[in-house]
Amino acid sequence: MTHQARKRFGQNFLHDHNIIQNIIASAMIRAGQPWVEIGAGQGALTEPLLKKADHLDVVELDRDLVTWLEHKFSAQTNLTIHSADALRFDFATLAPKGEKLHVIGNLPYNISTPLMFHLLETTDCIADMLFMLQKEVVNRICATPNGKSYGRLSVMMQYYCATEWLFDVPPESFKPVPQVMSAMVRLVPHSKPPVEVDDIKTLSKLVSEAFSQRRKTLRNSLKKSLSETEITNLGIDANLRAENVSLAEFALLSNAVSRKLSPVETAALFKISE
Repeated sequence: MTHQARKRFGQNFLHDHNIIQNIIASAMIRAGQPWVEIGAGQGALTEPLLKKADHLDVVELDRDLVTWLEHKFSAQTNLTIHSADALRFDFATLAPKGEKLHVIGNLPYNISTPLMFHLLETTDCIADMLFMLQKEVVNRICATPNGKSYGRLSVMMQYYCATEWLFDVPPESFKPVPQVMSAMVRLVPHSKPPVEVDDIKTLSKLVSEAFSQRRKTLRNSLKKSLSETEITNLGIDANLRAENVSLAEFALLSNAVSRKLSPVETAALFKISE
């Protein structure tokens, strides 16, 4: 059986044996761990995962690939294939009682960010995530303040997870060959958030507001939410740009907003931000 990569699904199939081995080594698979692969493609990772994992759940959107995978791995008893859209899939249903999932995947670049945020909604049942992403996205996830790559994705991902850039992956490791470099990243959900935030929706809206016009200072970018005086009273320089503001400082700003709003105003704020 053969399968032609489909552009609408963002399919680029990994085939580099050395990269595959590096990924499996980075996964550090142990007995008893429940593993989930997102977007199995042609099974480049699925096959070595099945050799090490007690059980593997695969979530694949392309129905033709589901059929292809069912045929290829028909003899495997430790594999369950779910024909589903990962963006809408309830990953919590795959976690055995009292255990957390280990999630891995070569994510389609066109849905990688919304898919990661979807997974973050169920971090209480996820032990870690290893993803192949566009290198630029990994750079943004792992970025620290005072750099051009630091942005909303950096702040929000680091609120939820410890991030680790593992290694780069060249375009020729895939078929068809993409136009960009890729990289592997490890995301480990925090058992406790690194900062105290009254309401995560308020934080998300405020961070989006601050980075919507990167060149503006906080005094201007946040003027609809906080006055210059309110910002400086928190010990934060209102002349800073969003890229110079740490997660801890964004938490202070977010809490200042949520604590001064009435319940009605808070509800209206969330409605506007959705």
